Amino acid sequence: MTNSAQPHGRHRAPLPPLQSAGQEPVSGMPGPRVPESAAATATPRQAGRHSAPNSPPTAPTYRTPHTSPARAVPATARPADGAGKPAKQRDAFFDNAKYLAIVLVAMAHAWEPLTDHSRSAEALYMTVYTFHMPAFILISGYFSRSFDMRPDRLKRLVTGIAVPYVIFEVAYTFFKRWADDDPTQPISLLDPWYLTWFLIALFVWRLTTPLWKIVRWPVPLALAIAVLAVVSPDIGDDLDLQRVLQFMPFFVLGLFIKPEHFQLVRRREVRLLSVPIFACAVALAYWAAPKMTSVWFYRRDSAQELGVPWWVGVVMTLALFGCSVLLTACFFAWVPRRKMWFTVLGAGTLYGYLLHGFLAKGSRFWDWFDANPWLYQPAGEVIVTVIAGAVVTLLCTPPVQRMFRFAMEPKMEWAFRRDAAALARERGSSR
Repeated sequence: MTNSAQPHGRHRAPLPPLQSAGQEPVSGMPGPRVPESAAATATPRQAGRHSAPNSPPTAPTYRTPHTSPARAVPATARPADGAGKPAKQRDAFFDNAKYLAIVLVAMAHAWEPLTDHSRSAEALYMTVYTFHMPAFILISGYFSRSFDMRPDRLKRLVTGIAVPYVIFEVAYTFFKRWADDDPTQPISLLDPWYLTWFLIALFVWRLTTPLWKIVRWPVPLALAIAVLAVVSPDIGDDLDLQRVLQFMPFFVLGLFIKPEHFQLVRRREVRLLSVPIFACAVALAYWAAPKMTSVWFYRRDSAQELGVPWWVGVVMTLALFGCSVLLTACFFAWVPRRKMWFTVLGAGTLYGYLLHGFLAKGSRFWDWFDANPWLYQPAGEVIVTVIAGAVVTLLCTPPVQRMFRFAMEPKMEWAFRRDAAALARERGSSR
């Protein structure tokens, strides 16, 4: 099965990656908040309702459950500690990881039109898709460890994930109607289109956090659920449940990762070992490119829907999980620990994730690649890669965050009841 078999029409977005929208700490996709979205994101399916994910995003910050007092978590992902508390310093490592992951997400989306013409582009595309969304999702889970059903955390879940999901699902629908000349494209909040799958998935994962904390073997259980999902073609497309369930093991893994695990992968010997591992991954992807479809990396379909026996789905799910965890660890090994020029951009990865989708899809709707055949040449591929990285970097900057904060991080105090504790504090301070 080749990549050309990838469906067109209504697809799901590919991986992420992300502001940890409302993360009690995520993202995503996973620095300030991670795409609860954290730590970025998505791989989109091409034109249509779904697209490959990829990836993930961010908001205010609070101290993470890190051993170092200086480590801070994205606001999206941080647990509500009560009103009036000053934001804590963010952890540069996680902000750096989110920024680098969202850049890879944007580059992978830019490579997608090139994959039918370049085996090298296909190999890089498959390699990056193996770990960029899992990295965002793992960070989102890590920063969701303190999530519970406390009212203030549920409010952040609504304003940081649910509301942006509704806004961008509607915005993407109108954009497709206009840019793709498709006035029949429906608005369906139950059927995520393109990159919005990550937000609805993060919403579901976050709500299930208390359940994972009480089971005895959470990661094996989540992996078993993912395996059952990939052999269940009747799950349907509502809320993109295939993706929600197949990516869930990475979120659950993040819930139970400890700070020392991140310290472990950042050791010098791990960093050196990651180089040949990445080289082998690219070589393997180059060999496999003509023989398999990259749709496996989107985790949006069952084995039967991809035209293979059910047991192939089981094998692929387990194999991809292992490869994704390995490459994600290698990726973290090379993420800088100190503050860099791009560290501040880690707080805006959800902005970059969701906003770059309009350009990624627009380039297909308006046939930019076919109108400029030189883009399929090696020099053109490099230029496309650089442009994608520059654009998503711009979309993560503070000015862009301020411009779109109304959609990404709305206050919405008017929509919630004021709890008794808050009223009591106000009365006490007024006396």
